[in-house]
Amino acid sequence: MTTLRQTPRHEMIDIIARIAERDGDYATVIPSLSVHRHSSTATPNCAAYKPSLAIIVQGVKRVVLGDETLVYGASDYLLTSIDLPVLSQISQASPEEPYMSLAFQIDTGKIPALLDLIGDGPTKSPASPRGMTVSKITPDLEDAALRLLRLLERPDDIAALLPLIEQELLYRLLIGPHGARLRQMTTAESQPHQIGRAVAWLKEHYSRPLRIDDLASRVSMSVSSLHHHFKAITAMSPLQYQKQLRLQEARRLMLEERLDAGDAGHQVGYESQSQFSREYARQFGEPPARDIGRVRRSLVGRLSGEREMLSEG
Repeated sequence: MTTLRQTPRHEMIDIIARIAERDGDYATVIPSLSVHRHSSTATPNCAAYKPSLAIIVQGVKRVVLGDETLVYGASDYLLTSIDLPVLSQISQASPEEPYMSLAFQIDTGKIPALLDLIGDGPTKSPASPRGMTVSKITPDLEDAALRLLRLLERPDDIAALLPLIEQELLYRLLIGPHGARLRQMTTAESQPHQIGRAVAWLKEHYSRPLRIDDLASRVSMSVSSLHHHFKAITAMSPLQYQKQLRLQEARRLMLEERLDAGDAGHQVGYESQSQFSREYARQFGEPPARDIGRVRRSLVGRLSGEREMLSEG
């Protein structure tokens, strides 16, 4: 009798299903790795994506970055090379075939040493400098991701094998079709690296008034160059990026720390309550009080243990 060999994707589904027995977003014993399972579609949610590799093994997700929408599904991966605030939505999932994925945060500090080993190579400049892209997973990358998941069921192997698998994942990404994005983000004085510094400053000081000329000076760019390259990489202007950060943090403060809309808006830098309410409704589809009430009712009603996802990747 011939035994059918399980495909890598189906083995990944089985491992995630054993870890995530019910719907939810699960941290794992590997700090940089999380797994996700959801049995139904949902409304768009705020998400803060860090440099990461996200692989969907079942289902489909939509990610809205600025005015662009990326859709990826089974056997696709999402590569994020810079911190980005987005809206994400699981758009295909069911109890019979739940959405399942893994997200592995990339330690960009490990890339320069790896580049010293592999050299510059013949990597072409990316067709687009965007800090987020979707691509079909290759057999080599899928194999490395599967071995990463297997470590979760062999914890005694993690200390010895995780560094090797992490290096292989980074290597596969660096030599892949979008490797130039990661290379440029870690190359000192490159424009993507300078935009990365601007993003880091905005994340730390999002509640402060933003002067574009000051930000440009901080990262050694002209104002026009900052605007051009910032939008090319993040799909947003610096002001739009700051607004996204403010609104997402205000929503978190209202949901998790139960601040009212006035206090939350003020804490993230809004001087005008009416402006905060207008921009919040434009971003999330409803005024703050109505949106937060809906989310809380939804959370209470999810007896399965599923929670609204505020960050991933």
